[in-house]
Amino acid sequence: MLRILRCAVFGLVLLSGLLNAAPPASAAYPDRPVHWLIGFAAGGPVDIVARIMAQFLSDHLGQQFIVENRTGSGGNIAAAAAINSPPDGYTLLFVAPNNAISTSLYKKLPFDFLRDTTPVASIMQLTNMLVVSNAMPVKTVQEFIDYCKANPGKISFASSGNGTSVHMSAELFKAMTKCDMVHVPYRGSAIAFPDIISNKVQLIFDNLPSALEQSRGGNVRALGVTSPQRWPALPDVPAIAETVPGFESVGFYGISAPKGTPAEIVELLNKAVNEALKDPKVVARLTENGGIPRPMTPAEFGKLVADETEKWRKVVEFAGVSVD
Repeated sequence: MLRILRCAVFGLVLLSGLLNAAPPASAAYPDRPVHWLIGFAAGGPVDIVARIMAQFLSDHLGQQFIVENRTGSGGNIAAAAAINSPPDGYTLLFVAPNNAISTSLYKKLPFDFLRDTTPVASIMQLTNMLVVSNAMPVKTVQEFIDYCKANPGKISFASSGNGTSVHMSAELFKAMTKCDMVHVPYRGSAIAFPDIISNKVQLIFDNLPSALEQSRGGNVRALGVTSPQRWPALPDVPAIAETVPGFESVGFYGISAPKGTPAEIVELLNKAVNEALKDPKVVARLTENGGIPRPMTPAEFGKLVADETEKWRKVVEFAGVSVD
């Protein structure tokens, strides 16, 4: 009996040692496809950058990173879906200024973005650009302001949805210039451009990647960037602040995950993204789309999102806008 008991105890000790020595479940991450949710339509600036990064991550980590477009509510549908997903690293969220803006703009969000997400990585910094229909009889920011004031309520501006930086850049411009313009929200700027090109809607303060593509193609006319100074990649395009002192709207792109995502997965993803931001081919593609790569630690990116949330709260209050 004693011999049997000793064997049983030895077996338990051996099993315990094996279990303790076994790697955590997340050590094999990723062992299946990862779904990366973005809140805007395919073909827009967020989608373009997400697909550039998804390709690198797929190649680098050996599993497919699938970009899923969950449009609507200024990106909040995608945010809610990500936040309510299991915190296992297999559902990620593309983070942009809309997530920082929505905290104060929307009055009835079913989540608290800062509380309910885990920051993973920063991708890049970018500006927006004011582009107008070629049918508009203006070629400078000042000419646009003058035309707008001469035609109050007759000019419409598109956005990629309520609460996006595209929307709030225009609202800030309205508040600072006293221009009376009508907001027309879309489920992404890619959907809006056909109406801008045809002059059904006259302008958009779009994220630089898609605005740059449309202006380079001659489909729309670029008037100015929303950064406080001229953007390095576009030295010939004036900053709106040169005409409207103090005007500024600079954005960011990054990745977050549901709250509770294991730290080792967050670190692995952060390392992979930061390696992408050193890859010459990735950097060249981001630069071509008007972005400046901004590698950060998860903690640094979390602070950036928190700081942006406070910055945009002040803009929302200054512009006097809200969404129920």
